[in-house]
Order: sequence, then C-alpha cells, then structure tokens
Amino acid sequence: MLSRVCSAAVNGIAAYGVEVEVNCGYGETFIALVGLPDAAVKESKDRVSTALSNSGFKFPMGKTTINLAPADVKKEGPSFDLPIALGMLAASEQMETDQLDHFVAIGELALTGAVRPVKGVLPIALSALASGKTGLLVPVENAAEAAVVKGLNVIPIQNLREAAQFLEGEIKISPAKVDLAKLFEHESGDENDFSEVKGQENVKRALEIAAAGGHNALLIGPPGTGKSMLAKRLATILPPLTLDEALETTKIHSIVGLLKSGQALVTQRPFRAPHHTASDAGLLGGNINPSPGEISLAHNGVLFLDELPEFKRSVLETMRQPLEEGLVTISRAAGTMTFPSQFMLIAAMNPTPDGKMPGESKNSPREIQNYLGRISGPLLDRIDLHIEVPQVKFREMSAAQPGEPSAQIRERVIAARKLQHARFAGKKHITCNARMGSRELKTFCELDEPTRDLLKQAMTEYNLSARAYDRILKVARTIADLAGAEKINSDHISEAIQFRSLDRQLWG
Repeated sequence: MLSRVCSAAVNGIAAYGVEVEVNCGYGETFIALVGLPDAAVKESKDRVSTALSNSGFKFPMGKTTINLAPADVKKEGPSFDLPIALGMLAASEQMETDQLDHFVAIGELALTGAVRPVKGVLPIALSALASGKTGLLVPVENAAEAAVVKGLNVIPIQNLREAAQFLEGEIKISPAKVDLAKLFEHESGDENDFSEVKGQENVKRALEIAAAGGHNALLIGPPGTGKSMLAKRLATILPPLTLDEALETTKIHSIVGLLKSGQALVTQRPFRAPHHTASDAGLLGGNINPSPGEISLAHNGVLFLDELPEFKRSVLETMRQPLEEGLVTISRAAGTMTFPSQFMLIAAMNPTPDGKMPGESKNSPREIQNYLGRISGPLLDRIDLHIEVPQVKFREMSAAQPGEPSAQIRERVIAARKLQHARFAGKKHITCNARMGSRELKTFCELDEPTRDLLKQAMTEYNLSARAYDRILKVARTIADLAGAEKINSDHISEAIQFRSLDRQLWG
C-alpha cells in the first residue's frame, strides 16, 4: 500500500515542501530510501525501525520503498524521522487516517519513539501556512517557535504513538499558543547600563548617534579605556525589534540551532562578538553546505570586532559587500545562498601595537604604519564614526554621581528612529539613515550655502573620499534627527566631521 506524508526542509533561510512517499510491498524484508538523502537521512531507517518496535507497532514485512520528493534536491538532517514513521504506519495499515494531507510533520525520533527537537522550525511553519496546510506536527520543544505563525494549528508531539493517535482521532491535543505581546516584555534589572560608565561623555554621545542612525563605528584608544565595556552597552540603547525583524532574526538563529528549548522568538537585538581568530567561513558563512556566519547571526543587531587589526585582512575584506548591501552571497559547489546581514559594525582597536597614541609610542613609524595598514581604506570608508576613546581622568572615575542611564538615552534614540521610519515610509530596503542611497541623500540631506562651504573645506583639508562625504551627510542627518531639526545646519555638519578626522590623523 502507498501512503504520502507532507514534510519540509530548509534551504537558506526559507523552507520548501518535501513529500514523503512510502510504499510497502512484498518480497524480502528491505528498506530502500531514495531522493538524494544525506548520511543523517539514510540513518533514519534504522532509528525509525527501532522506534516503531519500541512504540508497540509492527515493523512492515517485505520491501519498503521511501521516496523524498523532489528527488533532485539533497535532503539533510534527522527531521524526516517522524514523517517517515507515520508514512510506514499508514502504508502498512497500522494507522487509518484522512488527516495526512492537512498536516506537515517534522521531528527526529529517539530509539524509544520520543520526538526530539530539530532546527529551522520557524521557516518550516511559514512554508506550511503558505502552502495551505491547516496544521503542523512538531516536537514539544519547538512548539512555541512555530506558534508565532498565526493561522496555523501547531500540535506539540511528545512521541510517535501520540502522533499516530492524534491523527486517528483517538486523542485530542490542544494547539500551542504564544502571547506575542508578552514575548516582547523585557526586564532590564540585571543588564549592563550606561549609568555605570564613568566619564567618556563624548564617546557616549557618539554611540548614541550610532544607535539612532544605525551607523557603523570604530573605537580607537589605549587599552583600559573602556572600549569593550562601552560597545557591550550599546545594545541597551538600541530601539526594540519589530515583529518582522524578530521573525527574520529568529529564522536565522533557528536554522543554525541557537534557539533555546521552548524559545519562541529572538526578541532582543543580537550582539555577536567573534574572536579575532575567526575564519572567512566563520564570519561570512559557508562550509560545504552554505550556512549563515557571524555577520548573518548579527542581522538586525550588532557585530562587535574587538582588536580589529588582529583579524586577518582577507576576513575583514569579505565584509565590504555586506556592509554596503546588507546581504551576503555565498557560492559553493553545493549551491549559492544569500543571507540577510543588516548589522551595525562596532569595532575597537589600539592606535599602535603597544597601545599608546603615535606620539607616545615606542614603536617605529614603520611598525605603526604596518599595524594600521592591516585595515584597508575602503573598509574605513564604510565606517561612519571614528571615535577616540581617551584615558579616564581620576576625578571622573571617583565621581559618586552615576551617569545618564541607558533608558533615557534609548528614549531619544527611539524618537529619532520614528522620524526616520516616517521619512522612509514605503521604502522597505531603507530602515534608518545609514541605509540611505544617493537618491535619498539628495532628497533628505540638502545643505544651505554656508553649510556646504564648511563641508567643502573639510573635504579638502582632510582629503576625504566621496564615500566619506556620503557618510558625513548621513551622520549629520541623524544628529539633526536627535535634535528634532527638519534641516541639517552647520552645527550638525561640524559634529559629523569630527568623527572623520581621527582616521586621517592616524592613516593619513
């Protein structure tokens, strides 16, 4: 007898339907698994056969053929265990149901018949809804993640026998539900806060500008000045994720397997801090089968690169396309994948190999130049803010009065972002000032004559590139938004220019 069970698999950050066809025939007892299965899928026949026996079912006698369609796409992972087992039960007439066409089933089987969690459940749930299915059978640990998709009955399954009984109508299982509003509630009692930072008011101001406009920033200063501490607190002043951003971020984390058991959504902006020994594939993504790297895991959040010159130059150069386009394309023999990577790059570095400013360093000019030369000009041009982080004075460190808390700074950042959302309404690819293109710069960054002359003088004096010119305008637009100003004036341009001067002092 022939049976068909609907399942799904992940390709990139999207999912596609997979039809599991099972035919039980006569002859010598044998299982043939076809449809381009990888090693994990091929091993499923052994897991399934043992799970069937330990769940109180009979193993089908005769030749059993299992086909995973479409047959020309490679199938990976153990998520087909549950649909294969259900197909074998239906094909051997141990389960009678007319519900198989209405549900998508995914899950790994333990030898006991228990259903274990799998990766990529959220994109599979979205695919199931788009294909017109009414329900999704998922492991209990993945139920909350799938339940954020409205309009789909998500049935949490603990074991194989429970799944069979549900499909036959012998038992009822209530669909999983999640409260989206409650998911986004966040208590920040034990979180890092800017109020704990002593001094560094200019750096705090620069990070506020970066958060308000989604700008990339480079912190330059001697060791011990608080560069890493300040960068880690940036997440506390970023605006909250929207539902669409949370869904997109969760899909990436889901297919990599970073969601905790029972976690429904990633509701806080990601903060990724890879070590400087990270490889191209670790940062960009890749391996034999293309998968997201650190820059995609930081999508809608922050990518923090500490000790920037210590990263391999080839690794840093791979970020130029993602920084410019917000996407990363990975080409391998197994195929080409495109992953979203709209992140804020926050980098930190010492000004010289021994950590001192160039005038105080014991390193030779050649050693300093070689150290700074590890960061290319094109990469520097893609960083909007170059921020000097000086040593904190004793009177600032010993001050009893706390600094401004993150909550107050965040309110100003959110207000500035609201202005930007209204400004770019209808333009899906532009979410903040840092994402403006040349057309938007002409429309929203007009300058009067005195302001234009000031910018011209700075361009000439610092020998800035055309890309740096665009960065100054974007930062000035954000500074104006924080001030609630409709037009950019000379004060906004002056403040933006100072964030381009430090790199010319060091690299120029």
